[in-house]
Amino acid sequence: MSKHGKKYSKAAEQVAPEQKLSVADALEKIKELSFVKFDESVDVDINLGIDPSKGEQVVRGSVVLPHGRGKKVRVLVFAKGDAADQAKQAGADFVGAEDLVEKITGGWMDFDHSVATPDMMAIVGKVAKILGPRGLLPNKKLGTVSDDVAGVVAQLKKGQAFFRNDKAGIVHFSLGKVSFGAEKLQENLAAFIKALQAAKPATAKGKYLKKMSLSSSMGVGISINPDELVRS
Repeated sequence: MSKHGKKYSKAAEQVAPEQKLSVADALEKIKELSFVKFDESVDVDINLGIDPSKGEQVVRGSVVLPHGRGKKVRVLVFAKGDAADQAKQAGADFVGAEDLVEKITGGWMDFDHSVATPDMMAIVGKVAKILGPRGLLPNKKLGTVSDDVAGVVAQLKKGQAFFRNDKAGIVHFSLGKVSFGAEKLQENLAAFIKALQAAKPATAKGKYLKKMSLSSSMGVGISINPDELVRS
């Protein structure tokens, strides 16, 4: 079992494990306890009231964060002809077909999202086993397989981000950077929670947002009350 360093342990001593803070107080605490020299990401982890073993209860979706995530988003597009030209005009960082498959097969992975036109999925299938486990495979349900590649690229560049529960029924999501400040992070969190609630499976029973915590990428998890973010 790995051990945390002294700085982390010192920060952890200032967080009561059973105490639930307001979102605003939790974000201020995260900034106060940050002990690294770089601009950390701020993440939220949410335990959902779902049965992750049932396919119909998988939670997945996307949201355009009002303030983005504070980093340049690199978009790759599998397309040819007019669609390829449109993708380039929309700001795609990499556009191609078999040439991109060859690069990816060789170990190149310098992109954050991939998009494809429907007619390119046979080619994309050659690298499905590489992209799939990394969450980078174009997916029709998420809108990243589309004839409107320009529109998809534009959304991704604006800050569209994707989410999906893991095998334990937990969704892990990055909200932005510590330097954003509490107000922008709260607005990003509100947008994410709205999208997450919209993605609730019809067969999920009981409380949907069960537990929630905020943390910086290197910091301590701080529990918050999910009910503060739910207005029913």
